[in-house]
Amino acid sequence: MNRERVFRIIQIGSKDDLPSRAFDMFISATIIVNILAMFLETFDELSAFSSLFVIAEAVTVGIFCIEYLLRIWTADLLYPNLSRPRAVLRFLYSFDGIVDLLTILPMSMFSGFVAFRMLRVVRIFHLFRINANDDSFTVITGVLKEKRNQIISSVFIIIVLMLASSLGIYSAEHEAQPDVYRNAFSGIWWSVATLLTVGYGDIYPITVMGRIMAIVITFLGVGVVAIPTGIISAGFVEQYTRRENAYVKFDDMPSIGEIKAEKDSPLIGLRVSEINRKYAMQVHLILRNDLSLIPTDDIKIKKNDIIIAKKINTN
Repeated sequence: MNRERVFRIIQIGSKDDLPSRAFDMFISATIIVNILAMFLETFDELSAFSSLFVIAEAVTVGIFCIEYLLRIWTADLLYPNLSRPRAVLRFLYSFDGIVDLLTILPMSMFSGFVAFRMLRVVRIFHLFRINANDDSFTVITGVLKEKRNQIISSVFIIIVLMLASSLGIYSAEHEAQPDVYRNAFSGIWWSVATLLTVGYGDIYPITVMGRIMAIVITFLGVGVVAIPTGIISAGFVEQYTRRENAYVKFDDMPSIGEIKAEKDSPLIGLRVSEINRKYAMQVHLILRNDLSLIPTDDIKIKKNDIIIAKKINTN
């Protein structure tokens, strides 16, 4: 098996490439087994199976090592514009490369890296590759990227309020509770718990002024938490509205026109018969790469297909 074929298999699989899809599902199952083994070995009630969990962890980490080496071997195909050594370095310093390496290290002689075992949970994001055409994780990252400026601004507001409330509660409570509020930074734990409406109750004001300040900060916290929540919620609504409507404007097609099934288009994966029925249109031709396809009812639309169609008058 040549490197090009190995590269196609270990990358995100398409529905038409059975070995690649099978590899994705195998890696996903390996990730799940690895995480389950890490969690189950923490139960004292299951101590009798500890050796089994260790074996499962060792086997799955061995699979991760093989996958990691294969990705290094095919790195120049992932970055075709770079030389082979630079492509390997690019992968090693990429997010996936670093996470993959840190999930392998805890099984080595470096016992101090055991804390990095938690990074294996990050590999659960690989499960999203099973449904690459409708990737929910892509929607989430798209919303965060699109709204990053607003989210950063809201986080900055939270930090300012946190510092201000910490300083304020110190001024109000230092004389009454000198051991609890020893300096301005002693109130940060209280301000975080209050602003984020958690309220653990391990540190609380006892003076009248401190309690009044706590009431004000609590009300402000409700609004502050709602700001990023509202921003992200609005981003999701915009994303899904765009996914539903951005590429489908059949009402503007009084005559024959063309529609490109770009990324996130709701047409991707639909059969011609489903398009005709759902959108009240007649598909006349499908352009796929260098091919012109006769639109039989069972043909499914793929990404980047160009559909020649006409709106059907239902009046």
